[in-house]
This record gives sequence, C-alpha cells and structure tokens, in this order.
Amino acid sequence: MAAVSFTAAKFLAPVAARSDGDRPAPFLPAPSSAMPLRRSRPAQRLLAVSSDVLAGNKAAPAAAAQPAVTREEALELYEDMVLGRNFEDMCAQMYYRGKMFGFVHLYNGQEAVSTGFIKLLNQPDCVVSTYRDHVHALSKGVPARSVMAELFGKATGCCRGQGGSMHMFSEPHNVLGGFAFIGEGIPVATGAAFAAKYRHEVLKQSSPDGLDVTLAFFGDGTANNGQFFECLNMAQLWKLPIVFIVENNLWAIGMSHIRATSDPEIWKKGPAFGMPGVHVDGMDVLKVREVAKEAIDRARRGEGPTLVECETYRFRGHSLADPDELRRPDEKSHYATRDPIMSLKKYIIEQSLASEAELKSIEKRIDDVVEEAVDFADASPLPPRSQLLENVFADPKGFGIGPDGKYRCEDPKFTQGTAQV
Repeated sequence: MAAVSFTAAKFLAPVAARSDGDRPAPFLPAPSSAMPLRRSRPAQRLLAVSSDVLAGNKAAPAAAAQPAVTREEALELYEDMVLGRNFEDMCAQMYYRGKMFGFVHLYNGQEAVSTGFIKLLNQPDCVVSTYRDHVHALSKGVPARSVMAELFGKATGCCRGQGGSMHMFSEPHNVLGGFAFIGEGIPVATGAAFAAKYRHEVLKQSSPDGLDVTLAFFGDGTANNGQFFECLNMAQLWKLPIVFIVENNLWAIGMSHIRATSDPEIWKKGPAFGMPGVHVDGMDVLKVREVAKEAIDRARRGEGPTLVECETYRFRGHSLADPDELRRPDEKSHYATRDPIMSLKKYIIEQSLASEAELKSIEKRIDDVVEEAVDFADASPLPPRSQLLENVFADPKGFGIGPDGKYRCEDPKFTQGTAQV
C-alpha cells in the first residue's frame, strides 16, 4: 500500500451522513475510505468501518491492500500484541484471586493501537496514557515484572507500589503516566511536546532523527472535554511534535459513543484546528502502523500535530468490576471475530513471513515471561511505611518529616489522626 499522505484531499475520511431524525445503531462511529466527505444520503445510517454484518450487509467491502512489513517487523508486532493480551488475561486472574485492589481496566481487543503506534517510537519519545495503561507501558519497553509488581502494590513496581493500575510511570522509558481522570493526561502530553520543541529549537539539543515525539492516548469519552480542545489549539498553534490518538472503543464506560456526542466523527475535530484528522480501523495493526508512521514522521520533521481516531473495541467490561451487561451480545460477538491478534497471525502465515510453529514458540515464550512476572511480583516486598508521604509534598519537611528528622508516619500515633501529631 502506498504511504498515507495527510493532505486536505486525504485526511477527510468519507462517511455516510445521517440526519437528526435518523437514529443510528447505538455503537457505530464513522467509516473510512479514500473518497471525500459526502452529505448526499441523509437517510443512511452512520456505520462503523467494521459494521457491515450488524447493518445487514452480507457482502463485506473489498479489503484494502496491506502495507508491507518485513519478517522481523511482523514478528515484533505479533510478540508485542501477544504480550499485551496474555498479561491482561493474567491480571484478570490475579484480580479475582485478591492479588490486586481497586479498579483494574484491561486492554483486551485494543492491542493493535498500542503496538501499531508505540513500536515505531525511539527511546526518547514519550507516551502519555489513561487509566487503561498497562499495555502502553509494556509496548514502550517497561518490563512485565515491573508492571505486574506495580499492580500488586509492591516496592519493586515501576512506581514503587504507589501508582497501581491506573498510574504507570517510568522515567527511563519516558512513560509519563497513566491518569485516572479522563483528559487529565492530554495537557501533560502537550507540555512534553512543548519541552521537546524547546530543547530542539532553543537549547539546540537536537537528535539526528529530528524532534522527539509524544503520543497522547485517550478514549472517545474524552473528546468532548475542554482540555482536549484547548490542547489541540495549542499544539497546532505552536506546531508541537505530538500525535493525539483517540482509542474509540465505542463506549465511554456504559455510554454509547453515538448517544454521547453531537458529531461522532472525532477525527473531524483535527481539521477544525488546522491539523490533519484521520480515521483508521483500530482492529488492524498494519493499517494502524501505516497511519502512525506518517503521523509520527511529520511530527518529527516539525510539521506539527495529527489527530488519529482508531476505531477499536474492548473485549471485556469497562473494568474488572463491570459485569458488561449494557453492550449487545451480537455486537460483542461481531467484534470478537475481528480479533486483531488473530488477524495478524493469519496475515503472517498467508504471507509466509513465519510458520505457525514459530508463532507458537513466541506464544510460549510470552507465557513464561508473564508467569515469571507474577512470581516476581508475589515474592517482592511491600513498600515500607516510611515511603507513605514521599513524593506528596514539595517540601517533605513541612509535614512528612518531623523535627527529629524522622518520617511522621513512623510515629505510632500517626494513624490515630494527623491533626494531633
């Protein structure tokens, strides 16, 4: 497939328009293709790129030519996606065994987005995630044992047990955090992109490849929040090296995306600010990778931000506490047939990039990595009480450390109420 060019003719993905009186299917956002936007069929439903079965159209659209990947690239993509899936499946087991606490949001089904984007980054590039952040951290290279230990609340975790499921952070890997509130990470990502531009243009700390790039991941529910619009404006105004990635899994907790927004085509918010807006099938890692490469490259060249809407689907409930009773069974079963890992596996075998035995060997190796991560996390120590108030106050002596130089939380009376301490 030819490289995607984000020109005015290309980034306006065509969609079947809908009128206000036409009530679309409750979970279907916009499709993409190579033709310009049309508004000539007001009675037609707004359909998702993968919704032909649910819409009653038995004849699937012609498949687009896949972008070329080498054997090494294909195996790297497959290994990363399998790691993400197996890790999350193990998290579910550990959660129900009481090894993890609080809310745990799994990424099953969305692996093509994380892998398709993050595996194209360099080490200095930054990733800013959401509360669904385990797999983003893994794709950026944070060891599985460090992520699992963090989920167990252990001192050996990537945040020393203080972050937990929703707050993965790793300075060495430039993972700048998962964030519990929607939209909370977008300003952080915009600031990281500004810092990269400042280092490059003012401090003259340029790398041979160009600007360091920041990826900002967020969901469809965030795209109606104020900080999203503010940061799109700033990023385009200053031509920041950032890619805004909407992981549109069609549901904001239990609210259908179609019901929650006046215009479900999130990608169109990019051109409204003067930046390219692209819609891509987020269940196909090769299509995601092609779009990601162009968006990352143009950011690295100093050409500014891109908004990419990846239409994807989560295979589990919003969190492990969610019984997932609001989504229709036929909707869930339809997307299960479009499993991004199975699709990539089929492509690799059909293109003779690797044998099934080689792929099974990768799966076995990943199983061992995940098992070792659990063993490591289980055997790791809990954080000491003296760590409780670290990284809370700018000046820990103002509260966390007493006149004797010891942490106040070590005082036996600490847990009786800090007002008396």
